[in-house]
Amino acid sequence: MQKPIILAISGASGSGKSLFTQNLALKLRQHQKDVLVLQEDHYYKAQDHIDVEERASTNYDHPDAFEHDLLNQHLQELNEGKSIEYPSYCYVTHTRLPDFEVTNPAPIIILEGIMLLTQIQLFDQFDVKVFVDTPLDVCLMRRMLRDTQERGRSISSVAKQYEETVKPMYHKFIEPSKTFADLIVPHGGENHLAVDVVFAYLLEGKTTA
Repeated sequence: MQKPIILAISGASGSGKSLFTQNLALKLRQHQKDVLVLQEDHYYKAQDHIDVEERASTNYDHPDAFEHDLLNQHLQELNEGKSIEYPSYCYVTHTRLPDFEVTNPAPIIILEGIMLLTQIQLFDQFDVKVFVDTPLDVCLMRRMLRDTQERGRSISSVAKQYEETVKPMYHKFIEPSKTFADLIVPHGGENHLAVDVVFAYLLEGKTTA
């Protein structure tokens, strides 16, 4: 198998990265393209060494919350045609699970996460870097819905975390990282024109042997 093409899709929490990724992957699969989707969230560091109460105070919106060295290693292995032990993470207990998924490479790999463009050591792995640019008030509304409905969080805890870490870390790390993007996408995951642009790029012989 030829070297896969790797897309990094970044942006604020709640910006629409996942929807953009889903729409792009769906369109590629509809055209019989084999796609592997990975999430940076799976590489949050294990916190088994501290109790659950302490884990809740971790700044999950700082680059140091992630094990990017392991992510880099896995991307290198996928580039070499090797399988990886893709980690699992639990948002309720705030730590990595003991289980992992043996994951094989694919001609197209889409990786999405908030800190991808802050990690220059990963750039050699990326063929395309996309930043999903969405107003913060929209991101907050989406995060409120997601965290209360899917992650068992209270509205007050989401609001507190947003003010204390999410918003300041966005301005410190995530927003400046969009200068490294090859493509900046406004309007989130529903920007179908941007999906079409990336899709067309991939079909221009980029994924064919």
